Amino acid sequence: MMKTILNTSIAALVMILTLGLSPAYAQAPEFIQETYPERGVNSAWESYQAVFLDPNAALDAKSKELMALAVSAQVPCDYCVYYHTQAARSHGATDEEIKEAVAVAGLVRKWSTILNGVQYDKDEWRQNVDEQFSDN
Repeated sequence: MMKTILNTSIAALVMILTLGLSPAYAQAPEFIQETYPERGVNSAWESYQAVFLDPNAALDAKSKELMALAVSAQVPCDYCVYYHTQAARSHGATDEEIKEAVAVAGLVRKWSTILNGVQYDKDEWRQNVDEQFSDN
């Protein structure tokens, strides 16, 4: 048990030092601790940190939070919408950017519904898309 606690503490410290996180991020948030199976809490939190909080990631935090908000709105998940709206704002997202991210999600959902519903030919679809972007 002590070895597990020590390994967890070392892993958290490594994450803090590697990602440049503040000590407040050393422990999983309360909602993860209270909703996730105990033995998976640390790995769940480490996974979240690796994707959302790594300052060296390919995408900036604001973009990731706007994407997460758009997906959350489509799922739909009230908890996620609230969380990712607050997180996006904390990373500098404006109200206009938030509206645009959600509108993009809505349009993707709309066209997915239409294309799937009418069973548009997938080969024809791919050909049309390839032609549309052939100049790139």
